[in-house]
Amino acid sequence: MDQAAVVAALNCLQHWFVDAWIDGGWGIDALVGEQTREHADLDLVVAQEALAEAPSLLATIGYRHDTTIQPGLPARMVLRGPERRQIDLHPVVFDAHGNGWQPLGNGAWGAYPAEGLAGTGFIGGRRVWCLTPELQLRHHLGYAPDSNDYHDLRLLGQRFGLALPPGY
Repeated sequence: MDQAAVVAALNCLQHWFVDAWIDGGWGIDALVGEQTREHADLDLVVAQEALAEAPSLLATIGYRHDTTIQPGLPARMVLRGPERRQIDLHPVVFDAHGNGWQPLGNGAWGAYPAEGLAGTGFIGGRRVWCLTPELQLRHHLGYAPDSNDYHDLRLLGQRFGLALPPGY
């Protein structure tokens, strides 16, 4: 997933007034303002209502819902595009305080606190909304990290002075 594909997807959604926040590896690169590694996908946090229209909007630039990917809904909707590109849509339900709640299934919820959705950054010269460094750190905990996770968290620690778990 290269910068041009990320910008094209964001422009497509923005054209139709669909808000999206960048999570994951591209979200960290947005925060630091440059691409620091290769990315297999683009993680986007969207309002749950956007799942009714975002797939058809992104279909106009070649993306299709892949129903075979697990986990899928309710936690995420995976869209596959040209040249092995992938967009993971993470739906959230917003409460009255602006907090996003991601349904994970079986009564479990992932938290996107309102203050964690206040991050901004740049991808390919385009200003984007993304998760804050602190929320990025929180979302990278609770599972066994791979080499990309080590890279991403070390970058967050260096650039934003965040305390990292032992081993990073």
